[in-house]
Amino acid sequence: MADDYIQSLQVHLGDRYRLRGEIARGGMARVYRADDLRRGHEVAIKVVRPELAAALGHDRFLREIRILERLRHPNILPLLDSHQVGESLYYATPFVAGSSLQRRLERDGPLPLAEVVRIAQDVAAALDYAHGQNVIHRDVKPGNVLLDQERALVCDFGIARAMEVAGGDRLTSSSGLALGTPAYMSPEQATCGTIDGRCDVYGMGCVLYEMLTGEQPFKGPTAQAVLARSLAGEFRSVRSVRPDAPVEADAALRAALASAPEQRPGTAEELLRRFTEGARTE
Repeated sequence: MADDYIQSLQVHLGDRYRLRGEIARGGMARVYRADDLRRGHEVAIKVVRPELAAALGHDRFLREIRILERLRHPNILPLLDSHQVGESLYYATPFVAGSSLQRRLERDGPLPLAEVVRIAQDVAAALDYAHGQNVIHRDVKPGNVLLDQERALVCDFGIARAMEVAGGDRLTSSSGLALGTPAYMSPEQATCGTIDGRCDVYGMGCVLYEMLTGEQPFKGPTAQAVLARSLAGEFRSVRSVRPDAPVEADAALRAALASAPEQRPGTAEELLRRFTEGARTE
């Protein structure tokens, strides 16, 4: 491989993994496809940027992320391994050949109602299981939902929590808002308030809205602008964008996207139930 970084990384990984190439790159990490030489199957290795790893503190991050190894559910992408590699950190998950929901939406736009319901069922099952294990995702968004044949898998469970615990105030943005994805982040999380599973219900509501309409419910030029609109509940109704959406789905999403947690459905399953009441899937 010509990339010096990949060559250096391969040296650190030794005979545990054989890298096949980079498949994605984001603000937090690079993602590589690799062969697990011990287990004999393909994995995805996410390598945290060295400067971010330094801010996190290696030991604390690894201690937090290993809590996620106990999550075993058919709709959750499991954590297989996590270690320090050179000056950075990595964690490994099974490789999923399908695309993310984000890429699907970018390619195809709004999804058929039947598919929206199917994906919502899988996401709700994953979230409620994790909440039962006292794990909150904190970053539910289309990019963290993988489409694997006939099922959806929620990935990166608790990574935001691991970063928050490991990095503390060093990872809070200069605006005073929590780090994350503003368009899908509940107001209480964005303002560093107390959170529970209802912040994931909010994120799921944002994802459902986008699957139905092809657009995010809250948009703005800055994170502060997005937060202001979410606090004010300023978003177009689903039916104004997609008239064939069931009335029940519209009402369910308005509840899920309430700025006050106590006004939202208490669980992902409750949101799903409200969303699908009376819906005629295609």
